[in-house]
Amino acid sequence: MTVNSPTILALDFDGVVCDGLIEYFEVAWRTYCQIWSPVNDTPPDDLALRFYRLRPVIETGWEMPVLIKALIAGFSDDKILQEWTSITPQILAADNLKAKEVSTKLDNLRDDWIKTDLDGWLSLHRFYPGVIERLKITLASAVQLYIVTTKEGRFVQQLLQQEGLDLTPNAIFGKEVKRPKYETLRELIKKANTQTVSLWFVEDRLKTLQLVQQQSDLDHVKLFLADWGYNTQPEREAGKNDPRIQLISLSHFAHDFSTWL
Repeated sequence: MTVNSPTILALDFDGVVCDGLIEYFEVAWRTYCQIWSPVNDTPPDDLALRFYRLRPVIETGWEMPVLIKALIAGFSDDKILQEWTSITPQILAADNLKAKEVSTKLDNLRDDWIKTDLDGWLSLHRFYPGVIERLKITLASAVQLYIVTTKEGRFVQQLLQQEGLDLTPNAIFGKEVKRPKYETLRELIKKANTQTVSLWFVEDRLKTLQLVQQQSDLDHVKLFLADWGYNTQPEREAGKNDPRIQLISLSHFAHDFSTWL
């Protein structure tokens, strides 16, 4: 590989490869209803749009029904954007809930949905324009492609297979690996077993990229913030102004690696 292309390409999934906002809201609403048993099981008219706008605060899937609870409980959008990390424990504690319980309920609902209505579930996901073609070209090249995500690996595999992409399970690092993404990047470099590793990592969460930055042994990893993903304008500005992070557009991502830099 040249300096203008990687030997390893690691991609986040949600917000980089796939837009699952419609499915997120639907499964989050179903989980919310199961946990909090609202009188009306039809969501308020503006709830989905507010949820979509606030999706950038979500780090892992269990937070999604908690976000709906926060919105129903009357927290403002601004307060959620500013104070989300302190709001989630408040909501869990108020109902004596654990994050693991919420996560299990959400995953079980999703599993049941996939078993009973796979086509319906798949139809609620949209792959960003040009991304599948970019992945297919990468797979056909000498570049090693990996998905590094907080989504369950089996869900990722199911969605990619639908698009004709058969990524082996050992190329997908999902929520089940239970470790920070920077640890997975470290493992990928170690597994490459060569002195000339060039790892590029594309992520839509600025915080995740900043955590990678804090690892001194990963200072050679090229970091890209996807400007089409689940992030806010201030986060994109911060990424743009960070000399270590490259803000990348979808049009550049879909083209040759040389256009990324």
